[in-house]
Amino acid sequence: ICFPFTCFINSAISLSPPRVSRSRSMSLFSASRRDTSHSSFSHLDAASISAASKVYIRSFSELSNSDVPLVGGKNASLGEMYNSLTPLGIRIPHGFAVTASAYQLLLQQPFECAPPPNKTRMLARDAETVGDAINNVMSHLVDVEDTAMLADVGKACRCIIANAPIPEELEAVIALASAELRAKYGDTAITVAVRSSATAEDLPTASFAGQHDSYLNVHPKGAALLTAIRSCFASLYTDRAIRYRIDRGFEHSQVLMSVGVMGMVRSDVASAGVMFTMDTESGHDGVVFITGSYGLGENVVQGAVDPDEWLLHKEMYKTGKRG
Repeated sequence: ICFPFTCFINSAISLSPPRVSRSRSMSLFSASRRDTSHSSFSHLDAASISAASKVYIRSFSELSNSDVPLVGGKNASLGEMYNSLTPLGIRIPHGFAVTASAYQLLLQQPFECAPPPNKTRMLARDAETVGDAINNVMSHLVDVEDTAMLADVGKACRCIIANAPIPEELEAVIALASAELRAKYGDTAITVAVRSSATAEDLPTASFAGQHDSYLNVHPKGAALLTAIRSCFASLYTDRAIRYRIDRGFEHSQVLMSVGVMGMVRSDVASAGVMFTMDTESGHDGVVFITGSYGLGENVVQGAVDPDEWLLHKEMYKTGKRG
């Protein structure tokens, strides 16, 4: 089976392993009164935060490939990699997923946008919730070949999500998960990659590669993290993603967005790239194909650099020889 190591796009194999063992007895993202007593969410009771955390947050250590409906293809694969490869000594950056249920919660929030004559409000008509506003806007896209209308509709949908209020309980559990991640790495100055993970991507019949947005070197605390997460949610309605769903026969309302938050690796002191478990040109599955360059892996993916390339032969490695 070919498994692209897409985590290398934003975060290569971890050079700084977490200082806290994943075998500790306390759940990574459990909430307690001690956790919230000195935070801005101290008025929320611990039981409510704990319940919300179970619905809206999943640690990579809790995920596998079977969790695509909950956290999308990318996050499910990252969880599978973390749990399968960490015991083998391969250091995968840790992180957590903001689930598709959190995105659904955002859709239930009151619709807020600039007052008339704002085009977004006109397209959304008299919608009461974020989800209703998006449905109203999308109803104006009758002809996908009308690129002007496609651009207006996409921009309006992204505006609606970007201005949607984040519920307090969701903000609280994101803050707690981020604090746990920073503590796990023992570095309060750690930055994170905030990555989109749609429930319809990385499928056998549709990859959605490059359709949604991700953000690098985000400060994992406060407004910066929340803005990046909400921007990932909004990228479900980029013009290219809308067109791609229509071309592939996906109902817009049936595709949900999850967001992954994972520790960044110091690519300024190393390199990054992409690895595939087969040759992408010939389809030969007896080799591992690696491309890499100094700096961030997105430079390789976007074609901004001419990367180094390696083809490693699996059978030679099995016999103890260099590939």
